[in-house]
Amino acid sequence: MYTDIRWQQRFQNFEKAYVVYKRRIKEYRKDKDNEAFQMALIQAFEIIMELGWKTLKDYLTFEGVVVNSPKQVIRQAYQFNIIKNGEIWMSALEKRNLTTHTYDENTYYKILTFIDEKFTPVIEGFYKKFKQELEK
Repeated sequence: MYTDIRWQQRFQNFEKAYVVYKRRIKEYRKDKDNEAFQMALIQAFEIIMELGWKTLKDYLTFEGVVVNSPKQVIRQAYQFNIIKNGEIWMSALEKRNLTTHTYDENTYYKILTFIDEKFTPVIEGFYKKFKQELEK
């Protein structure tokens, strides 16, 4: 099923991280005040976001589209209807950058809420779409 195509290899890594992400979001939702669950979810979000845009980049490259930066990747993927909710992807990219540089508690909680309410449904849709694409 998996041939030697870069986006498929990248998606395999994404899929492994997605399984972990699903566990982290489930734990967080059970106890949103648990600091360890909060930190674990932030870390899983950072990883899944990184692998998500890189999977998109590799897929676009496979389709003959040259893109470099994460913003370019997201814009092109949205333009070509590979992803939906381009604005949520762009917000996720901003928030992912904030997580590594922000120690403000208010911002931290806003990011957790965004991950829980906005990002999770989008990344679930992304996973399902690419899983189907892979199985073609």
